[in-house]
Amino acid sequence: MTECAVRLASSSRALSANLRISPTRFSPLRRSLPLTSASIIGKSLFCSRSHRRISVLSTNSSKSQFTTKSSMAETLTGKSKGQVEVFDSEEELAVSLAKYTADLSEKFCKERGSFSVVVSGGSLIKSLRKLVEPPYIDSIDWSKWHVFWVDERVVPKDHPDSNYLLAYGAFLSKIPIPSGNVYAINDALSAEGAADDYETCLRHLVKTKIVDISEATGFPKFDVMLLGMGPDGHVASLFPGHPLVHEKKKWVTFTKESPKPPPERITFTFPVINSSANIALVVAGAGKADVVHKSLGDSKSSDLLPVQMVAPEGELVWFLDKAAASKL
Repeated sequence: MTECAVRLASSSRALSANLRISPTRFSPLRRSLPLTSASIIGKSLFCSRSHRRISVLSTNSSKSQFTTKSSMAETLTGKSKGQVEVFDSEEELAVSLAKYTADLSEKFCKERGSFSVVVSGGSLIKSLRKLVEPPYIDSIDWSKWHVFWVDERVVPKDHPDSNYLLAYGAFLSKIPIPSGNVYAINDALSAEGAADDYETCLRHLVKTKIVDISEATGFPKFDVMLLGMGPDGHVASLFPGHPLVHEKKKWVTFTKESPKPPPERITFTFPVINSSANIALVVAGAGKADVVHKSLGDSKSSDLLPVQMVAPEGELVWFLDKAAASKL
């Protein structure tokens, strides 16, 4: 049984040239090729915050009311939707997101001896940039981080559409995380095979207590998921109206017909997403203001968007810039 250990350089050409084969860490469990780990060499991260906070509780009332208390605005309606933090700029959002992540890292490293972090692709990775700056780059215990993807495009790791490549170039290559603690998909497999392989790996990591398990649901309970949101309200590769949003049994599933290219993807399911101890939903830009309003404002639509189905077992925090929150 073998595993591709990928050492990525700064260009796609160097990426392709540096693929090599090494023994798998999970060979006793696998019938197919295992997940790929990245060999990462890097630096570290840190932050502070300046923003207004909105504590948002669900929109079961006919109209949400925002009551201002100094710098804090609150809306109280029904079932909790989590905490909403609105920042004057995306830069301030990134600063606060870094502190939020670093604080959770310190907490879980002390409590569990490890920190399981799930990331998405897209603009979320850019928003993590402050983690690779002082003081966080030097204060976080990167050796205890274990990094996963909530979804991935089934493409080679040096492909421009790869979430792994995006995260490596902007984040993972800049931190000293052990290579074996980065869990990328096996891109040599089909979409179905890659999803099954990823789930097999997660089950192994649950057994070895790298990843926690939810006593309430029996699904893996990641310490934090750092998620973005598409302008159509999709999260992970769970799109509005797509059958995958209703998957209840699998931990990881796949599609060959994603509404957004590339068509072949794997994705965590909502039972896994919603078993998380913490979720940060990071949304920036005026192009997403309508969806933010539908999710957190006074919209009465009965058709839930995927982002509205995010309801973690633990804490949910929305990180919004002023443009994304402009219609609240």
